[in-house]
Amino acid sequence: MPRPRQSGRHRRPEPVVAPEGAPALVLAVPGTPGSASRSLAEEVVSIARSELPGLDARIGYLDGDNDEYPTLENVLAHTASERTARYEQALAAGREAAEPQGPAAVVVPLLAGPENALMRRIRQAVMDSRAAVELTDVLGPHPLLAEALHVRLSEAGLSRADRARLFTVATAADGIILATVGGDEAVQAAGITGMLLAARLAVPVIAAALDEEGSVGAVAEQLRGSGSTQLALAPYVIGPEVPDSLLDAAVKEADCATAEPLGAYPAIGKLALSHYTTALGIAPQQAQGMPAH
Repeated sequence: MPRPRQSGRHRRPEPVVAPEGAPALVLAVPGTPGSASRSLAEEVVSIARSELPGLDARIGYLDGDNDEYPTLENVLAHTASERTARYEQALAAGREAAEPQGPAAVVVPLLAGPENALMRRIRQAVMDSRAAVELTDVLGPHPLLAEALHVRLSEAGLSRADRARLFTVATAADGIILATVGGDEAVQAAGITGMLLAARLAVPVIAAALDEEGSVGAVAEQLRGSGSTQLALAPYVIGPEVPDSLLDAAVKEADCATAEPLGAYPAIGKLALSHYTTALGIAPQQAQGMPAH
């Protein structure tokens, strides 16, 4: 027998699902595509789908090859044509169907912070697709990214997992270089997340630009000059947007240990979904039954 429906505050919330006919979430993946970036991107969209079942999530590569790694431009054009085809098929079958309105897709850049050169290319791909598309901002700064940085540092043995524990980590860093890409604007934006990270770790955190010669070394010198003796590099990047050689050079320049990039940390998928729902003017808990914009 089915269980009786619960009422009042003990009633279970209805499962949240994507609205019928909602635009696709298209993750814009920068950098040279490969198995590592595809695995990372697939994990990010998998997290987003788990948060909002029924979500149509796709991946477009900024430097794709249209075969194994479809380009962002082609993914957007294909998504828009699919929506039009569904509408025409419904009419041909004699079914009532609302004419498609609003964006066919919401593009979410897989970037932790502002990177103007990459964002220009993403905007160009959106325009070249000739599709009705909404483009969101980058994922950070955000408290969830400070949490992700903290976890990556603790995984590398460079910080305690949390401040509530009484023991200390022998290799814990007493100064953090927050390494980002995108020049001065990216460094300023990273500084906001850096303040949140500093509050979590109770150690100084200063942002530096991976793509500006001497920036990482200057920050390392500044931290050592203010009394830090055990530095750590915290890459404030998701991964595909920077070549490994750039991170390796930064570690040598700073002469310190390093954590891994943010990668497919769960917060990345959640932030991608949050940007998607915000672009549509809906909250995840309101998603069920909401009409697509």
